[in-house]
Amino acid sequence: MDKTAAITIVGAGPTGALLAILLQRRGFTQVDLYESRNDPRHAGAQSGRTINLALADRGIHALRVAGVFDDLHAALLPMRGRLIHHQNKSTVFQPYGQHVNEVNYSVSRLRLNQELLQIAARRPGIRMHFEHRLEALDLENGIAQIRDLKGDRLLDVSMNPLLAADGAGSPVRRQMNQARLIEATETDLEHGYKELSIPALRGGFVMSADSLHIWPRGNHMLIALPNEDGSFTATLFLPKRGPVSFESLTEDSQIDRFLTQTFPDARELMPECVAEFKANPVGFLGTVSAFPWHHAGACVLIGDAAHAMVPFHGQGMNCCFEDCIEFDACVGRNETWQAVFSEFGAARKTNTDAISAMALENYLEMRERVAQPKFQMQQALSLELERRFPGRFIPRYSMVMFHHEIPYRTAFERGEVQARILDALTQDTVRVTDVDFAQAEREIDARLAPL
Repeated sequence: MDKTAAITIVGAGPTGALLAILLQRRGFTQVDLYESRNDPRHAGAQSGRTINLALADRGIHALRVAGVFDDLHAALLPMRGRLIHHQNKSTVFQPYGQHVNEVNYSVSRLRLNQELLQIAARRPGIRMHFEHRLEALDLENGIAQIRDLKGDRLLDVSMNPLLAADGAGSPVRRQMNQARLIEATETDLEHGYKELSIPALRGGFVMSADSLHIWPRGNHMLIALPNEDGSFTATLFLPKRGPVSFESLTEDSQIDRFLTQTFPDARELMPECVAEFKANPVGFLGTVSAFPWHHAGACVLIGDAAHAMVPFHGQGMNCCFEDCIEFDACVGRNETWQAVFSEFGAARKTNTDAISAMALENYLEMRERVAQPKFQMQQALSLELERRFPGRFIPRYSMVMFHHEIPYRTAFERGEVQARILDALTQDTVRVTDVDFAQAEREIDARLAPL
């Protein structure tokens, strides 16, 4: 492939920015990033849509491969586990793991995007075009029509190739699907979200800063992640329609009563929550599935454009970053873009399907199961089995979040086996000390090959 020909990336979010950095490092001399929105380095985030991201081992590994992790480290806030807030205001801390390195990091999506774009802007050969919206694809002639919104000009951009990192609502994917070049579905979750905020108190955190805070309430939940300035970004997940829903909560008094009764300790820390509830939009939650991800050697979907998922496993960004380094590795092994695209899609599809399924499952876990004694007991048992049988039994959450070397598909399949083992071991026990560990050893030896 010609490394002097221009590569077009549509979408300058974190995925597009990281992909541009990786390709420039690999020797491509012209990488053009096109983004329909304003330059986020000079503009604030869209109001009500700035959910914090959880950076985990897979994302960190990708950033290290790209040589940019050290530039971003200052923006990260470590979280050691979940702090569960019960309705009576009591709390329970559930550690993510039992090893020092088993932490996730809260990071502002805006800050992360800004930092990656700053790094990309310093790399020779990377050019960024903001307020440039893709309008049409002429795949037969290899031309993308992109409108310069500032100059109101329609540009013909050569697809040499075009890499679509344009998110869950990807115009590229939708046009490829409409042309019947791929099969794609967008499945809307019955729940949506609204962003709320917990301000800092005299520049300090009003809750523990090293935790993901969760208020699980069965059919809905509130979460909060820490920010650098001492505040928390809180997100309310709620059905879009129904007796208790975003649709039904319209009056100030209704909203205040719901938040006060359902999340009493959080409500005390959110002085503007009623106004924010009314002002902020209901965010979309859904799953995107597509295949194939490419058309010939002309264009390819990457990141959320190919496989957007619900945010309940904290892996959306991490999965997208893993896409980037897998794609970069495929570039290094192949001579044509068509071969790159084919290998990339074949390698990633089963893994992205697996994490999408696990993300949906984790919603039930976060909003309901984390508060149940049986779940808490099985979680403690998982950590004990990991201690007793290292390399054999690793909790599924740990495989996903802290072991980038374990593919998502492997984590999913082993997690299914481990769940059945945990159920068998806890049928008649309520304490870890009552578990029959001889039976546990027999089950693990028979059903879990060493990793």
